[in-house]
Amino acid sequence: MREIEINREGHLMFAGADTVRLAEEYGTPLYVVDEGYIEERCREIKKTFIEKYPNANAVYASKALQTLDVCRTVSREGLGLDTVSGGEIYAALKAGVDPGKIVFHGNNKTPEEIRFAIDSNVGRFVADNEYELHLIDKIAGEAGKKAAVQLRVTPGVDSHTHKFISTGNIDSKFGISLEKETRNRIIKFAMESENIDLRGFHFHVGSQLMENDSHLMALDIVLNLIKDVKSELGFEAGELNLGGGFGVRYVDGEETVKVMDFTDPMMEKISGFCSSEGLILPQVFIEPGRWIVGNAGITLYTVGSIKEIPGIKTYVAVDGGMPDNPRPILYQAEYEAVVADKAGSAAGKTVSVVGKCCESGDVLIEKIAVADDIAGGDVLCVFTTGAYNYSMASNYNRIPRPAVVMVKDGKARLSVKRETWEDLISREI
Repeated sequence: MREIEINREGHLMFAGADTVRLAEEYGTPLYVVDEGYIEERCREIKKTFIEKYPNANAVYASKALQTLDVCRTVSREGLGLDTVSGGEIYAALKAGVDPGKIVFHGNNKTPEEIRFAIDSNVGRFVADNEYELHLIDKIAGEAGKKAAVQLRVTPGVDSHTHKFISTGNIDSKFGISLEKETRNRIIKFAMESENIDLRGFHFHVGSQLMENDSHLMALDIVLNLIKDVKSELGFEAGELNLGGGFGVRYVDGEETVKVMDFTDPMMEKISGFCSSEGLILPQVFIEPGRWIVGNAGITLYTVGSIKEIPGIKTYVAVDGGMPDNPRPILYQAEYEAVVADKAGSAAGKTVSVVGKCCESGDVLIEKIAVADDIAGGDVLCVFTTGAYNYSMASNYNRIPRPAVVMVKDGKARLSVKRETWEDLISREI
C-alpha cells in the first residue's frame, strides 16, 4: 500500500485536506483533484524536456481529464493542449487556452469539427488518414486559410500494453500505413496542396507504458521514414511528435515513470540520426496526459451494503461504480483503496469492492484488504483516478455524474457541479 497521510482523527488526508470532511461537504461519489500535483508535473516536464532541449514542446493530452480548471492550470504552466474533438476544442477555448497551442487529433474528424478548428485558428492538425487530409484541404481552402498538419503514421510496433490502448501496431484504426506507395501518395498530396502546410510526422505507440523500448523502436522506423521521404520526395520534416503513453503507479509493484527516461534516449537518438544523415533537427513534441493527472486524482465513495458469503467472498458496495469509473470493466484496471475515516486501522479484511449498477461486472476492485471494522456509512477512497475516470464517466442506470473538487494546500473549491436527476432528462422532449 502507498504511503498515506493521516490526521489526528484517523482520517485520510489528500493535498492537505481531510477527505472525510470533503465527502461530508460535497457528497459522494466525489472526484478530488490535487491542483498542486498537476502544477508539479507540468514543471517537471518543463525542466527535464522543454527547457533542456532546443525546439522541444509538450501538449497535455486533455482526453485524460478535461475540465475548464485543468485546462487553465496546464495552460498557465506553459503547456499546450492536445484535443480529439470539437467539444474538447470548444472547452479549451472557453478556458482561455491560446488556440495556437492547441493540437487537434482524432481518426475521424467531422467536417463540422474541422471547420470549427480552422475558424478557431488551432495550431496543428494531426491528420490520421488520406480521407481526412483531403477534407482538411477542402475546408481550409473554403476558409481561405492554410492548415498546419502533422501526419500520423503507424510504425508497427508492439507496445506490451492492453490491446485496447495499444495504438502503434500495423493493424490499428489509427494512422497512415508506411507502405511506400501509400505513404508517398499521401505525403505528395500534402506537399502540393495550397491549403496545407505539411510540418512533419506523428506517432503514438500506446498508453500506460512502463518501458521505453516500443518508443525507441518506433522512433527508429519514423526517423528512417524522414530520411527516405527527403530523398524520394524532397520533403524534410520540421516537426516530429513522439506521442505520450508514459505510465503511472496504480498498485503495489508499480512506480510512476520519469518522463526523462523516455525523452532523453529519444532526443539523443534524434540528434545523432539527424547529425549523421545531414537532416535538420526537427521541433519535437510529446503528449503526456495520464502522467500529469493520473496520480493527481482520487474518488471518494460512501460504503453501503456489506454482504458476506461465508467461505467465499465479502462484497462491499459503494454509491458509485462503473458509471464514474469504467476502466476496470474495460481494461481490467486495478486500483488501491483505503477506508478514509479509518485510515489508521489495520487492513486485515479482504473484500471485493463493487458498484451499484445492475451489472455483475460492476466491480471496482476484485480483491483488496481494508479496515477490519469497515461498515456502512464509511468513506472509501480509491487512489489514482485522475485520468480517464471523469472523462469517461456515463449515466448508466440514470446515475448522475459526480462533482469535481479541486484542492491545493488544503483549500478546496468546487470545480464541476454534481449532476442532478433533473439534469439527466433536461435535453429530452
